Amino acid sequence: MSANTHKIEFYGLSTCIHCTHAREFLEKHNLKFDLHYVDLLAGEERAQALETVKKYNPQISFPTIIIDDGKHVVVGFKPEALEEILEL
Repeated sequence: MSANTHKIEFYGLSTCIHCTHAREFLEKHNLKFDLHYVDLLAGEERAQALETVKKYNPQISFPTIIIDDGKHVVVGFKPEALEEILEL
């Protein structure tokens, strides 16, 4: 599986430096991902995003990067883990 065939969901905060670094890492590798800044969401959309994060990361910390519908989850900015999972 090539890196661009992975489904990547990125949950972060717009003010979080670790989230910024993780997002830049994915962009640098030209990866497609769905970006969700939880602090910029409101109402039901925000509640849904938090439920999704909690399902994979009970501590609800950011960034939470969900790969291939939960087959892999990376919490925090961990470039080595991302490189291994996404075969970069």
